[in-house]
Amino acid sequence: MKLDFLRSGRSTFTTRLIPSVLAAALLLAGCGGGGGSPNIGGPTGSGGDGGTTTQPPPPTGNDTPDAIPDINTVFSTYWNSCAVPRTGLDASGKPYPDRQGTLLDELKFLRGWADAFYLWYKEIPTNIHMADYTNALDYFAVLKTPELTASGKPKDKYHFTYPTAEWESLNNGIDLGYGITWSRGSATAPRTWLATVVEPGSPAAAAGIQRGDLLITLDGVDFVNATDKALVDKINAGLNPEVEGSVHTFTLRRNGSNYDVSMKAAQVNVAPVKTVKVIDTAAGKVGYIDFQSHNNVSEKQLIDAISQLKTAGVSDLVLDMRYNGGGLLYVASELAYMIAGPGPTTGKIFEQPVYNDKTAPQPAIGFRTTAYGFPAPVPAKAGSALPYLGLKRVTVLTTAGTCSASESVINSLRGVDVEVNIIGGQTCGKPYAFTPTPNCGTTYFSIEFKGANQKGYGDYTDGMAPTCSVGDDMTHALGDPAEGLLAAALSYNATGTCPASSSSRALQQPLQLVRPQAAEVAVMPDRH
Repeated sequence: MKLDFLRSGRSTFTTRLIPSVLAAALLLAGCGGGGGSPNIGGPTGSGGDGGTTTQPPPPTGNDTPDAIPDINTVFSTYWNSCAVPRTGLDASGKPYPDRQGTLLDELKFLRGWADAFYLWYKEIPTNIHMADYTNALDYFAVLKTPELTASGKPKDKYHFTYPTAEWESLNNGIDLGYGITWSRGSATAPRTWLATVVEPGSPAAAAGIQRGDLLITLDGVDFVNATDKALVDKINAGLNPEVEGSVHTFTLRRNGSNYDVSMKAAQVNVAPVKTVKVIDTAAGKVGYIDFQSHNNVSEKQLIDAISQLKTAGVSDLVLDMRYNGGGLLYVASELAYMIAGPGPTTGKIFEQPVYNDKTAPQPAIGFRTTAYGFPAPVPAKAGSALPYLGLKRVTVLTTAGTCSASESVINSLRGVDVEVNIIGGQTCGKPYAFTPTPNCGTTYFSIEFKGANQKGYGDYTDGMAPTCSVGDDMTHALGDPAEGLLAAALSYNATGTCPASSSSRALQQPLQLVRPQAAEVAVMPDRH
């Protein structure tokens, strides 16, 4: 997900009523998905094998479109008017804004909001009716274009929701679970799920789980082959613990041998910047950064990483974003500037947002030269000058999990003639962003704009092709110079030639516990 900007004013939404005063504050650019944690056979946006299971109700024969509330009524009357209002205080200690309303109020909010801000609002089907829906999530799922691309793929692949409390935790780098990012090699049984990233200090790390370990059983259920609904539900309960401290048992396989572990669910602090190091090569010092999410926490960590590499005197950089699903666009803008420096970026466009025809043209997002100061346990100082490397070339490691704000980093640098070489796999293809919109305990993500770089290019909906196609190496730790993608990057930088294809176990589609940041948001905080 890619956060692209936050709007200024009393709230994200009141200023949306006056497009001319929008501020580049909280946009998300993330890859999407929903529900947060990985499921198998899950509902729309859950990250599960089952794909989209929510379908519109069968036609009722009523072809008269529902009335669409105007946007002023949407926010003055229907926003925070909830069928089941929350009571008490939110995580920040403020009272919930909810008031007593009805399900119809929630649906009217969604319909009016989509009509005003959804990029393809004209393509939302008119033969769907609020009266046919019994919950807001199912109704929201069909408030999008049903059109396909020329390649036969859904035009909108990034339409999802999060429970608001979970979304806020994820953007602050906290996830309830075990500290594992899984990858899957198959969408349905037989399933091939590999531990891809194990968070340091997490229950998974304490249990000894390593990158490349294969999941065999969960709470005694055959994870690979189970199809019975009751068994699938049991698996999903183990994958997605809802109670901190709950214990679940896993069988995994490593090097042909099985082993068993029990893990207790915990609130895991997920570091978006995992590894920063300097690699000595014949051509000079090469910096390496393993960067996995453009969230609030990442801003300070990236500034520290670039400062470390600048002090070390690196002359080249390998940016590992193979599992980075996106996040805050401002963070992406800062990172692009810190790589290139002021020379090619001064006065240039990082990303130009293009909204629907109901929204007045908005100013372009520039390359940020100072820290925004996103809230975090260790925040960057707002307004402080960013360090920079001043590189004319950068190498980015990618997979299909490289999405949204991560793609904006690549596209923006290419737009100002910085050489960007891509090693790995085709990226996800998400030049779109949205503003996370909370209502009645759910945060909704619906595409609002398409972004383009300084040269006006943003047409990469099928992804960005790699300079050298290399399969993800699951047998080495990330950051190990012998790891397949990093080794290929170092070789290409030295010789200008792609190495012979080398892949151990190929990662096909990463499922991340911290979503896209699974999202593009515009405070530019992310784009999903």
